[in-house]
Amino acid sequence: MNRQQAKQFILSKPEAIEDFPFGPEVAVFKIKGKMFATLALGTGNEKNTQGKMAGHWCMNLKCKPDHADALRSIFPAVIPGYHMNRTHWNTVILDGSIPNAEIENMINHSYSLIVRSLKKSERELLELHYSKEDLYL
Repeated sequence: MNRQQAKQFILSKPEAIEDFPFGPEVAVFKIKGKMFATLALGTGNEKNTQGKMAGHWCMNLKCKPDHADALRSIFPAVIPGYHMNRTHWNTVILDGSIPNAEIENMINHSYSLIVRSLKKSERELLELHYSKEDLYL
């Protein structure tokens, strides 16, 4: 999956928006004001990533801790969340080594976790307008 494909899939999620609160280099994707993904170009200056991110587009995605560990053990391009809580976030390096369907599953999981964490009134409003399958994949 490349940057454009990732961005297109993220923005296909119900009411997802793109924002740039950290400057033009980092796209932040939100639902109801809560971040569920970031997308940025790795520069190689990142510490403790052994240069894996250099020159590749990278996404930060929220993840349940047990699932995060499993993904990290399966895919070398999934590392603890860079500049994030490493227990609950993964950085996914878009280097072509992870099948697109797996990346889509990771995005869906992150989005679903954030939707579940919304206030009940916000969640119920979303559920009125969208199917649960769209919100909780």
